[in-house]
Amino acid sequence: MDTSALFSLEGKTALVTGGSRGIGKMIAEGFIAQGAKVYISSRKADVCNAVAEELGPNCFSLPQDISSIEGCRNLATNFAGVEPKLDILVNNAGAAWGMPFEDFSEAGWDKVMDLNLKSPFFLLQALHKLLVASGSKAQPAKVINITSIDGQRLNPWDTYSYHASKSALIYLTKRLAARLVSEHINVTSIAPGAFPSEMNRAARDHADEVSAGIPSGRIGVAEDMAGTAIYLASRAGDYVVGDTISVDGGIVNASLGQNIDA
Repeated sequence: MDTSALFSLEGKTALVTGGSRGIGKMIAEGFIAQGAKVYISSRKADVCNAVAEELGPNCFSLPQDISSIEGCRNLATNFAGVEPKLDILVNNAGAAWGMPFEDFSEAGWDKVMDLNLKSPFFLLQALHKLLVASGSKAQPAKVINITSIDGQRLNPWDTYSYHASKSALIYLTKRLAARLVSEHINVTSIAPGAFPSEMNRAARDHADEVSAGIPSGRIGVAEDMAGTAIYLASRAGDYVVGDTISVDGGIVNASLGQNIDA
């Protein structure tokens, strides 16, 4: 068995939404380090362009707001204008919204559900033919949805639409996997825990306090996220279909419940 190229992404082309910061940037940087050509997309063109330049000559900027179906289709059209096929799609762009139950707004519901749940579906639909052009039985194309451990367990905050969107995306991952596996497109998801980002400011700004509640005793770092994404995107993950991998230091699967014995 030769494992020397098991995690290589040489010759692969990837598109990472929300790739200009946080988890998306971690994944993009990891893919580039493994030899992939990576396109990053985000809503703010100036930031997207600057990060692409920062990440080097194998990173390219395709700024686009994908919170609408039109935006998803525009991004797919722009990508198709520069590449004949797509090997790896990472649906990472997302939003969160917190508001007390009594006051929770329709705007907060729709913004989160549109970007976190609707956009991954319609972007994949728009890029379907390019993924089909890449995939084969020997080397399937890959779609990696970035979900959240908040789709697997409850957090204490009033983030109702975020919880709903991420749990729904985990199940949508399974359904899309069942539909697309016969076309040699593997759909999976990563459910991150506490990683420092603009969305997770608690992990970013209060790492020690957050770490106290994590079985591993620390928050996630870029290599933790990049390593899991590289595994799923590379030959190493070719036989993983429809699954969600929790990358959270043990919060979901290694946390003991409260002792309620008298």
